[in-house]
Amino acid sequence: MTETRSPAEAEAFLKAHPEVEAYHCFLTDLSGVQRGKVLRPEELARAFRDGRPLPGSILGLDITGADVEETGLVWEDGDADRVCWPVAGSLRPLPYGEVPSAQFILTMHEADGSGSPGDPRHALARVVERFKPLGLTPVAAVELEFYLMDREAALAGKPRPAVSKEGWRPEQLQAYLMQDLEDFAPVIEAIYAAGRAVGLPVRTLISEYAPGQLEVVLQHQADALKAADDAILFKRLVKGVAARHGYVASFMAKPYAALSGCGMHLHVSANDAAGNNAFASEDPTGGPLLKQAIAGLKATMAEGVGIFAPNANSYRRFRLNSYAPLAPTWGVNNRTVSLRIPAGAPETRHVEHRIAGADANPYLALAAVLAGMHKGIVEKLDPGPMVEGNGYATAPRGLLPTNWYAATETTANSAFLKDYLGQRTLEIYSAIKRAEIDRFMSQPTALDYAWYLRQA
Repeated sequence: MTETRSPAEAEAFLKAHPEVEAYHCFLTDLSGVQRGKVLRPEELARAFRDGRPLPGSILGLDITGADVEETGLVWEDGDADRVCWPVAGSLRPLPYGEVPSAQFILTMHEADGSGSPGDPRHALARVVERFKPLGLTPVAAVELEFYLMDREAALAGKPRPAVSKEGWRPEQLQAYLMQDLEDFAPVIEAIYAAGRAVGLPVRTLISEYAPGQLEVVLQHQADALKAADDAILFKRLVKGVAARHGYVASFMAKPYAALSGCGMHLHVSANDAAGNNAFASEDPTGGPLLKQAIAGLKATMAEGVGIFAPNANSYRRFRLNSYAPLAPTWGVNNRTVSLRIPAGAPETRHVEHRIAGADANPYLALAAVLAGMHKGIVEKLDPGPMVEGNGYATAPRGLLPTNWYAATETTANSAFLKDYLGQRTLEIYSAIKRAEIDRFMSQPTALDYAWYLRQA
């Protein structure tokens, strides 16, 4: 399965960009980390013609880069290489490197040409394929929140908001404050400029509900794989541009105890065969197809929490009145629910999935969301009554797992996710997360010492 190869793309790029000295090629592992190589110009054409070898074990690493032997990707086959193929259209300039650089995305394949089960991009591709018999094409947009931090404070493990070009350090909540956008205009404009240079559809940017927190919306795509690719490229871009300006950009779910967390809101709908929004409706609550999709998302949400909140820190984000939903609820123009139908013109009708943190893997998170939509549509599920008013006050408790271990086990044992994402993919992901839990919980923290060293 090598339909992504496009040798002509490499040849055209080399001619158009003779100044480029380094080509960053990478794939994204199940933890959402990019891993790959840096190639020289003379290696580019061959990479697009013959692929590039990478060890299969890099898809069995935990978030720290340590092997997880339980994945079966380390010793069982002698840590053999797999071939990685470039994703067509992903070869773009890298405008923030120290030397003139470019980058492209890879996908890993087995010897028989099938997609490697540890590569999350293939899981998303499989879910998208299941919409074809319905005559539907998923449409998706990713909305990401992140913090700009003081570099020295972040390096010391004591993060604090960055100081602006004028010397101001934001300390108040001040949601949507224009002054913050003006104070950090140089880095914001650099993000937009870099986005244009690499062809990323960066749209609205706002100052979010915490000092130093920003949110960016990426343009919706009638290609869910491209929407997830764009999210990966955007996170790399923001981190790179921020570093060039002396800041640290963090997509950590909850870096500050007293401030809001960072979410990854997924805006999804589906186009019909004519390219029209199949969810379009004069009714603000949506038509039958949108309601079925919402019902599927509600019914499967608990099983996906281990994907939407993949790390120990992810669960610090879920608090009452925190804009991080706590139950599988839906509503119209209501930010206290997990599945929100935004206000807008009838032709823009869609659902905003608000559970995932900014630390989630975009490929897996979007795959789980689209899988839930598909299930709801195929089974014609009913979402039940929508929430009006404060969803935190009325939502039932206990419908979603609320800690890392419970969520990981719920996800690992999900027949629904095994069906849609692939059993082997879910096995590898679950093995990695179980190993991370064991390793994380074995390490005493500063809070352990503060609470228990003398008192216990």
